[in-house]
Amino acid sequence: MFEDKTLTCVECGNEFIFTAGEQEFYAERQYQNEPKRCRDCRAKRKEAGRAREFFTGVCSKCGGEAKVPFQPTSDRPIYCSACFEEIRNQG
Repeated sequence: MFEDKTLTCVECGNEFIFTAGEQEFYAERQYQNEPKRCRDCRAKRKEAGRAREFFTGVCSKCGGEAKVPFQPTSDRPIYCSACFEEIRNQG
């Protein structure tokens, strides 16, 4: 039913194979569009989306170093990983 297709990546311009197995996977999940990026470019794009900037501050509970994914402000307490986990488990 499905046959391998050669597609061109919109990111790098290289050709890649959209295999019959991948097409079946897309059909099972009712995806309407074919992939636009090759496997390498999809992986790079996915990894770039995960990269987050962290800010350093002082933990409001223990006074240690706290790294948080937002710019700390004086009106909001921040916690180090250990204190955050402890508070989360309490409530």
